[in-house]
Amino acid sequence: MSLVEVERSILIGVPIEEVYATVRDFKSWPQWSPWLCAEPNCQLDFTSDGTSYQWNGEVVGAGQMRVTSERANQSIDYELTLTSPIKSVAQVRFLFVPEGDRTRTTWEMKSKLPLSLFWMKGILSANIGMDYRRGLTMLKDYLQLGHVPFEVTLQGVHQFPGLSFVGIKTDCRIVDIAEKMEADMNKLQKWIQDQHITPAGLPLSIYHKWSPVQGTTRYTLAFPVEKIPGWLPENFTSGKIPPCSTQKIQHTGSYNHLISAWAVGHAYTRAKKWQSQRSIAPFEIYESDPEKTLAEKLVTSIHFPQKV
Repeated sequence: MSLVEVERSILIGVPIEEVYATVRDFKSWPQWSPWLCAEPNCQLDFTSDGTSYQWNGEVVGAGQMRVTSERANQSIDYELTLTSPIKSVAQVRFLFVPEGDRTRTTWEMKSKLPLSLFWMKGILSANIGMDYRRGLTMLKDYLQLGHVPFEVTLQGVHQFPGLSFVGIKTDCRIVDIAEKMEADMNKLQKWIQDQHITPAGLPLSIYHKWSPVQGTTRYTLAFPVEKIPGWLPENFTSGKIPPCSTQKIQHTGSYNHLISAWAVGHAYTRAKKWQSQRSIAPFEIYESDPEKTLAEKLVTSIHFPQKV
């Protein structure tokens, strides 16, 4: 058997008693679960004693979470049983440690893969790790703000008209993407101003590669243009997104939670609700100006090109 182990932690700015009570209450999980945001109407059944709950969805699959032991304001141990789309059992734990008036919250998981599936260990560990990080970030906002400041809306099939673009292609670590994108945007905006170019649309990012296992991404941050210039500065690039049919997702809220909107799209793809057109990279369009819009009101549209 191949052992899969995942651990992620976050510092939450509320007392330990409040963090513990929230995590212990399964009925609070739909507010901050990194999976249930993909299917808010998923069937949920809670036992009367509060020690377990079951879910059954078309996108997130089916399973059960059951408390096996707990120490008040210290730790909670669970048995996680998945029954669909795959069958597996894992041991899950939350640990809570006070740091002043804040709480270090750690989410752990241990599971075993059959030897025949050893090759899945890396991708499973990476994907679960990203889910845990998203969930802890959502839990932190839920506790500190009283809500999770984003909303994901599936907008169905969209006929994208296509565009030409000029941009900057960047390879970086996923954890550095916000910093890199800000630097790329500053370079692009300065060049556009210096060249007296009027963009033909809203800025966008095209994701050519996203590797949770390696922790790296390759993206192009770009502006649409009516005509691609004959000369571009070093490190700039140009290209086209052809007219295509896409599944469109609208994300409203802080860019800190954009990854959850992408996770929703990938969940629908894995559940075979969508059929991706792999020859066209997925992309996101920034509908709001972050300098003029509150973080919770920022609108971003995410497009997953689909097979016709």
